Amino acid sequence: MRYLLTNCTIYTSTSVLRNHAVLVNDTLIEAVLPAVETPAEVPRHDCHGGILAPGFIDLQLYGGGGGFFSTDPSPAALARIRAHTLRHGTTSFLPTMPTNSPAMMTAAVAAVRKAMLSMPGLLGLHLEGPYINPIKKGAHQEEFIQQPTVAGVTELLAEAKGVLRIMTLAPEVASPEITSLLRAAGVIISAGHSNATYEQGSAAFHQGLTAATHLFNAMSQLGSREPGLVGAIYDAEMARASIIADGVHCAFSAVRISKKILGERLFLITDAVDESKEGAYRFHRQDNYFVDEQGILAGSALTMPDAVRNCVEQVGIPLAESLRMASLYPAQAIGLDDDLGQIHPGYVADLCLLNDKFEVQATVLKGELQWYS
Repeated sequence: MRYLLTNCTIYTSTSVLRNHAVLVNDTLIEAVLPAVETPAEVPRHDCHGGILAPGFIDLQLYGGGGGFFSTDPSPAALARIRAHTLRHGTTSFLPTMPTNSPAMMTAAVAAVRKAMLSMPGLLGLHLEGPYINPIKKGAHQEEFIQQPTVAGVTELLAEAKGVLRIMTLAPEVASPEITSLLRAAGVIISAGHSNATYEQGSAAFHQGLTAATHLFNAMSQLGSREPGLVGAIYDAEMARASIIADGVHCAFSAVRISKKILGERLFLITDAVDESKEGAYRFHRQDNYFVDEQGILAGSALTMPDAVRNCVEQVGIPLAESLRMASLYPAQAIGLDDDLGQIHPGYVADLCLLNDKFEVQATVLKGELQWYS
């Protein structure tokens, strides 16, 4: 399958190209070339002047499209989430299981392992917990929070080998031995749901933690005498941080300030959930976010195009950079930026076509083009 995408503004991640076209060959990008140099014999698709960007990469979401992985960790739920995310330009994603019972964690691993065999763009699993601080549990269920042990983590890693991509944990509850086990297994450790002091957070980043989960939310805050985990994240050059740019989980001014400090280390997630009336996580929607039965703020109702639009229109981040926050930077966070997050020859043909209202018109997933309007 070889075709051209024409009549669009191409945001490659390193440049903005007009009067160019993208040549897709099977699952890869073959070339990005001037429109006047496109081969006449290759079929072409008119993008109607839209914005062609790398497919979005969401490293933390729980549900969408009627699927809610937090209470239904099944291939069927993943299929519904996959359809929902793809419709909104997200070509790669990490379904996330919050702190839950051992049985549900096992089911999540099994479901993702099975689905990865046939679901393009499913990158693995993000476990948000169970090794978190109860003080900063947020909407997580305290009864399922665990204290990490070498034996327990070793067992988990054996069970989740090849599936577990990211684990969110509170650095103050995990010893260096625990973090070494996770790192040796290739798991990206993200600090979150944590009441760590600045010193504890800084030590953890120097010991190999490379990420932080939903900046500001469920973590110790930046203060004048105690900089907390937020201060440690700002200060650690090796730490990348995700952020929920919906104006509820974080004020847009907080996103703006953090962007100035973190630069390319700040990336977007949706933290999206769905309506649920059963199981340990029962949420209902309020405007563009969700709360649990106690009214505690839970996940968002964001899509990645929403987050990009907010960054452009509410935060004031240029479009090219906002798109990188939704594609290149999350790819870098999980070490996949040699394949994903850019429109360059040899990269996977994962693409998103937007109009000027940030509405997704089409996606390309591993070379397969799907139109939505």
